Amino acid sequence: MTLYAWWLFVVAVFLLCGTPGPNMLHVMTRSIAFGARRSVAAMAGCLTALVIVLAASAAGVSALLAAWPRVFDALRYAGVAYLICLGIKAWRGAGSPIDLGGDALPQSWSARRLFRGGFAIGISNPKLLLFAAAFLPQFVDRASPQAPQFAILVVTFAVVESFWYGVYAAGGRTLARSLTQPALRRAFDRVTGAIFIGFGLALLRVRT
Repeated sequence: MTLYAWWLFVVAVFLLCGTPGPNMLHVMTRSIAFGARRSVAAMAGCLTALVIVLAASAAGVSALLAAWPRVFDALRYAGVAYLICLGIKAWRGAGSPIDLGGDALPQSWSARRLFRGGFAIGISNPKLLLFAAAFLPQFVDRASPQAPQFAILVVTFAVVESFWYGVYAAGGRTLARSLTQPALRRAFDRVTGAIFIGFGLALLRVRT
């Protein structure tokens, strides 16, 4: 992989990761609810899932999904169901109070639970697997050993994704101060819920 190809990859991934999607929306909502620092566990969950998906794609799992459409469909429907459930939960819980307090998590929201939620969001999108299979190889020099190149691309993707998590978390915390009014919070939660449902329905359109 040439330095020029790597820089092209960085620019492309920077724009791609900055586009709002399920992971970014999840990080922002966790930041609004618990604060940027306390939402790090959710970021870690999303990022762990992302790295696993990218590594699996580089290892050729995407070819298996393309060869076995039923496996892909099973993952796709699971992702659809999870995103829609999140959307319904956000809609029904609209207007709940925002905690702008200290660093301690509420008893019902441990760091482990936040991590699991972020991981579920990231791992439930099989579209990323197929996208990575088509996207990553474009920046790999086939005349050179491919494993180190794929490793560099995956690490680069993770670093850029982490940067955007921080941006969305910081933005979410700033937004939280404007959502202390119940009417505004209710509207935000319902819009968030509708977006999650929209992501889930959009996933139904994915085809191998």
